[in-house]
Amino acid sequence: MFVVVAVHAVGTALGGWVVLDENYSKQEHGQDLILPMGMAWFVALFCWGLAALQTACVALAGRRRPWTRAVLAACLALVGCSTLIGFLGSLLSGAPSLPVLLVFGVDAAALWVLLGGTAHRWFSVRRPARTSPRG
Repeated sequence: MFVVVAVHAVGTALGGWVVLDENYSKQEHGQDLILPMGMAWFVALFCWGLAALQTACVALAGRRRPWTRAVLAACLALVGCSTLIGFLGSLLSGAPSLPVLLVFGVDAAALWVLLGGTAHRWFSVRRPARTSPRG
């Protein structure tokens, strides 16, 4: 589950960069932009913020804070919905993307595990405090 979120964080950060790079490339060649430049920057900043949040949650998951589980679930739900929309878009364009459907399946499975009882117990129990050796 944490590996899935970490991979999504990298992909989300890369996606923000790709949107800006593609817009600037189209602008240099005199083509129509994929998004207005202000919207492209908004999308890129949103992607980078989401990637930072996902990375922070993965890093803090070992501390077993319940809020981390809630934020991870929200991030996975958002990414899963985006992936599903991407698949539906590819389906409507006439070129269904099976890899995107596979990513959606992995997202749904990770979200299922995160919302399950085992993850709930894991996030609600704190690790025992470290004790210094007596001597």
